[in-house]
Amino acid sequence: MTEDHTRPDPDQLLRRVNAEEQREKRARLKIFFGFAPGVGKTYRMLQSAHDLREEGVDVVVGIVETHKRAETESLTEGLPLLLRRQTNHRGRALEELDLDAALARKPKVLLVDELAHTNAPGSRHPKRWQDVLELLEAGIDVFTTVNVQHVESLNDVVAQITHVQVRETVPDSVFERADEIEVVDIAPEELLSRLAEGKVYLAEQAERARAHFFRKGNLLALRELALRRTAQHVDEDVREYRAEHGVEETWPASERILVCVGPSPGSDRVIRAGCRLAAGLRAPWVAAYVESVERPSDRERLEGHLRLAESLGASVVRLEGLRVAEAVLSYARQHNVTRLLIGKPTHSRWLDRLRGSLLDEVVRGSADVDVQVIGSTTPTSAPAIAPSSEAHRAPPVHYASAALIVAVTTLLALGLHAVFDVPDLEVLFLVAVLVAAIRFGRGPSILAAGLGVASYDFFFVPPHYTFAVEDTRYVLTFLMMFGVGLIVSELTARIRRQERGAIRREKRTAALYALSRDLGAATDRAASAAAVAAHAAELFDARTFVYAPDVAGTLVSIASKPAGSELDTKELGVARWAFEHARVAGLGTDTLPGSRTVCAPLAVGSDVVGVIAIEPRSGRGLDQEPREWLDAFARQAAFALERLRLAEEARTAAVRVKSEELRSSLLSAVSHDLRTPLAVITGAATTIRDDESLPQATRAELVSSICSEAQRLERLVSNLLDMTRLESGSVALKREWVPLEEVVVAAITQIEPRLGKREVRLSLGPELPLISVDPVLVEQLFVNLLENAVKYAGESAIDVEARMESGAMIVTVADRGPGVASGSEERIFERFFRGRQVHAAGVGLGLPICRAICEAHGGSIRASSRDGGGAIFTITLPLVGTPPSLPPPAPEAS
Repeated sequence: MTEDHTRPDPDQLLRRVNAEEQREKRARLKIFFGFAPGVGKTYRMLQSAHDLREEGVDVVVGIVETHKRAETESLTEGLPLLLRRQTNHRGRALEELDLDAALARKPKVLLVDELAHTNAPGSRHPKRWQDVLELLEAGIDVFTTVNVQHVESLNDVVAQITHVQVRETVPDSVFERADEIEVVDIAPEELLSRLAEGKVYLAEQAERARAHFFRKGNLLALRELALRRTAQHVDEDVREYRAEHGVEETWPASERILVCVGPSPGSDRVIRAGCRLAAGLRAPWVAAYVESVERPSDRERLEGHLRLAESLGASVVRLEGLRVAEAVLSYARQHNVTRLLIGKPTHSRWLDRLRGSLLDEVVRGSADVDVQVIGSTTPTSAPAIAPSSEAHRAPPVHYASAALIVAVTTLLALGLHAVFDVPDLEVLFLVAVLVAAIRFGRGPSILAAGLGVASYDFFFVPPHYTFAVEDTRYVLTFLMMFGVGLIVSELTARIRRQERGAIRREKRTAALYALSRDLGAATDRAASAAAVAAHAAELFDARTFVYAPDVAGTLVSIASKPAGSELDTKELGVARWAFEHARVAGLGTDTLPGSRTVCAPLAVGSDVVGVIAIEPRSGRGLDQEPREWLDAFARQAAFALERLRLAEEARTAAVRVKSEELRSSLLSAVSHDLRTPLAVITGAATTIRDDESLPQATRAELVSSICSEAQRLERLVSNLLDMTRLESGSVALKREWVPLEEVVVAAITQIEPRLGKREVRLSLGPELPLISVDPVLVEQLFVNLLENAVKYAGESAIDVEARMESGAMIVTVADRGPGVASGSEERIFERFFRGRQVHAAGVGLGLPICRAICEAHGGSIRASSRDGGGAIFTITLPLVGTPPSLPPPAPEAS
């Protein structure tokens, strides 16, 4: 009996502990998933709720749509229900989940039906799944229901199958957030039977559903789609579990195929075999290559193989590692690969003995992974996958330089040996090999190792100046020198490859970071597109163009590098194809390869928001790695443009909501104040017309009421017009130098009939200077403030004071009314906002007009409660210019 004494990886243990702690802390989301309405998702969710209730779990029904199904309604009995939030939209009474009540109640589990539901306007969140996320953040477990057609990434697929476009969707990130997905599945025949019995929809609605969405073919396809999406989620859970627990052996729960790709001409056969195998097993497959190819001819052949794999539906991954077999097997273990396809070697057997057999290493290290070796019909010396050694052929000058280094080292060694009699001179030649390996690569360093051994033998091993060796012990020294030189050259070559890979990764990371930083700082579409074009032009050494659709759907240029340049008609056609088909097209691809540009769609999910076109200055297509960079650029750009589009839509929606609120406020405020004077005028005029026997005094009183109500109506309309003109900025100030007292007295005179017995006390200092204002507007300012005091301050006196302070004139208008409610100091300057005494006449425009007049003069106005009770309005008017000097008063006559 054997025991496994292998120590567990501390990092894996830490990740496992952290993951378990996070799972314990966060609220759980369970989704009851179905392929169509009527399969029983809500019914099953309520059954689960009763099971939990029997176990003593606090379960509450937040909102459940029974659709008047008797079986479902019966299951809601015995479960506590939250009262729904009532809302009115366009005359229709709507019921929604009361999110605040749910958060206050805070049960252990809350049932929230129909996750994709769109909330009524005015709700805190536009979508119900956003309500669910807030509930989860508050620590409440949620049970919910979703149909497959509501998953965002499957929306276009469902539309293609059913020819029905579903508008309400749930982001895949929310679906992936689910801790548990329970598939509620029944046979399509049973669902159609339920539909015919009226258990899904009412009779008329059911007949329409049967003719369109609920056809048997549609249901079969949707059922398969739902099961596959659930299997994908389960597969991700399995991979997460394996990573957390450090499981390396293969679990063949589902097939996953890995195809090894290299520059060998026989790799295309391996790729096609992998495609056929994946199609037969209906399994995902990946084409992998290890980054170590240097020769241009091999690189071009490899790029062709990778494009072939992509066109056949494979996912392409680029691996890095010291040894090809280790990199491939490590990826296979991490991704639970069950079958690995590799090409049969066609080179001589002695090469395997010299540098090791890749096939043998893969087979011996594959453990539970099945390895299939695919033969090649094209004899070649190239391996079926990229070799781990450096295949780059150095130019002749590098070999000459390596020989020169050995010559210089020999001269140095001769000098040291002659002067200092230094022992162990062979170390100097190893240093020469190291220098040659660092500077020139593997081939020149091997030449340096051979020349170093020969020089050491010729100059320093007796008999000198001959290659003869008297002492056979030196043979071991020669072998050690040459062997160490080979090892040093190989290690140096590996380090150089790792350095190049690190530089590439750093370059890509830096480019993406710079792009994301600039995109985050961009505030509009043009700035985002300009950032994408500038960074792409620098990274790819190319002319770059960014196109997006206009309102009519036509592609228009929104940015380019160099600025102002555009694609010609032919290249614009390539961009349009990439936009319409959501696929990369152009130079170096399988679609329109004769063009000068390569065009990549800027896609977010199934929506394409634009196209980026790259025109390399080299005239060559992009290799696999630059194409991966382009994909990353396209994703970043697409997310940025989509973010700005959503932000603009949010602003537009906010403006629309604000306009709707203003319209409602205006109608509610104005309707009363318009109807009242109109009713009085109509009643008085009708009485005068119909009753000729009215006494003269009564007739005069009615005429006076007609005039006063007409004046009131005129003030209302004037306020509306003044507010509109001031907000639009169409009012041009007609400044004049006037004394403040003159403007205030004119305002008091204008409002005097409405003041009644109220006293207006002025405290205007005699030393106040003239002010440069529009006297008509400022008079209106004080009229509105005095009218406001009359409405709300009762019979109390009104105090008007003025003083100079810090180069500005400060004017206060105060009363002893009810004052300003706490928290409404700013709101009272909003249009149509009414104070506490809402019965007072007016529509809530007087104070907003006051603020607009003050701001038009560069000043300000604020409101606060007055000590001892009442309200006080403080006006600040800055002094503009130098007031003219007044002539001295004339001397009095004696």
